[in-house]
Amino acid sequence: MLDDDLDQALALQGRITAFVRAFGLHQPDRTPCGTPVPTSEAHAVGELDRDGSLTQTALGERLRLEKSTVSRLVSQLTARGWVCRASRGGDGRLVWLELTPDGRRAAGELAVARAARFADLLRNIPAEQRPAIIDALTTLVEAASGQLATSDAGGPARG
Repeated sequence: MLDDDLDQALALQGRITAFVRAFGLHQPDRTPCGTPVPTSEAHAVGELDRDGSLTQTALGERLRLEKSTVSRLVSQLTARGWVCRASRGGDGRLVWLELTPDGRRAAGELAVARAARFADLLRNIPAEQRPAIIDALTTLVEAASGQLATSDAGGPARG
């Protein structure tokens, strides 16, 4: 790695670390919007609320979590009374997850808190900078997901 690349990598690391702390992502027992729910639970409930029933496997893929982690997560959500497990179509190998009425209520409350938090964040960004920031975050997510490939010319190439 060239010195310039190392300097940029360290700068990126510093900025992401600062953002994680400023946004509250390092607090495992509450969402960045301040709700006393672990972020992983909030994400799981949000996925089930948005798209309806999902298999436990599909939820794990969406959240990018290992099978054992998803199993513990679902157990926690079931203990809260937010999710119930069900089987469908006679295939006992698939575990379907559905929100309970309490789970739908919690998902709604989390969505309202999340929307308010992002509205506050957006108000603190000058309007003319917002599109560039959203584009930069899109590129960062794609890079972290391995969706950006480096072209022969050394620049990013969408692949």
